[in-house]
Amino acid sequence: VQLQASGGGSVQPGGSLRLSCAASGIIAHVNAMGWYRQAPGKQRELVATITAGASTNYTDSVKGRFTISRDHAENTVSLQMSSLRPEDTAVYYCNADLTYYEGRAIQRNIRWGKGTQVTVSS
Repeated sequence: VQLQASGGGSVQPGGSLRLSCAASGIIAHVNAMGWYRQAPGKQRELVATITAGASTNYTDSVKGRFTISRDHAENTVSLQMSSLRPEDTAVYYCNADLTYYEGRAIQRNIRWGKGTQVTVSS
């Protein structure tokens, strides 16, 4: 079971980017999913989360600018980022609380995707 993130890149201030993350493997259920970020010299911080019931939570600095969404059928989570600022520059990581099959056993664990770089600069 793994998560694969995509969609990072470089953009000017005020621009937009969309990040996507797909869970793959023999998955029984995807619980909460989320995005975190880590800027150089800083700790990883929560950006946004979305529950299986589609309840969302955002860190204050991105409210009104970022939108998290998920596709249950595809086991994906996306982050639409608008009005980007230089302070949004970071490596973005997706994570998911997954229930999955490993052999005959059912496991439940938090999985992280590899980070994707977002750079906001003029």
